[in-house]
Amino acid sequence: MEPAKKPTRKSDKSKTATRKEPTAFTSEERAAMREHIEEFKAESRGRPRAAQADGESVVLAKIADLPQPDRAKAERLHKIIKDNAPDLMPKTWYGMPAYAREDGNVVCFFQSAQKFKTRYATLGFSDKANLDDGHMWPTAFALKEMTAAEEIRIAAIVKKAVT
Repeated sequence: MEPAKKPTRKSDKSKTATRKEPTAFTSEERAAMREHIEEFKAESRGRPRAAQADGESVVLAKIADLPQPDRAKAERLHKIIKDNAPDLMPKTWYGMPAYAREDGNVVCFFQSAQKFKTRYATLGFSDKANLDDGHMWPTAFALKEMTAAEEIRIAAIVKKAVT
């Protein structure tokens, strides 16, 4: 009868070897989340209504900080949204320009291509936008260029979103 073999053990070294942990968010996404936390804290402090009107100056400052060509797109979007949905209040959302109802719920927002290192800027809509159309509808649009045709289409979508 042969003696029972001891099971071989892997060295402890393999258990403690440094593994590269996957990161769930990019540094840009983490920065946007930190900005959102600061926005939330500012809103929860119960700012008076007059201070909320300052949202436009904050949004315009954020737009001015964007690199071109995103700055030009955001400036055009700001004008289109203000002209076609004057009841929406400008505010920042995750550090980006956004437009909200009086109750603070964001309806639409702009996302910079350069800030998030993506191929195109985005005009997005939250679930508070009235874009429902059957069982499926778009909630974000890629913005490569802002031609007159796109501006007309955006105006129509924004109007629908706030009706």
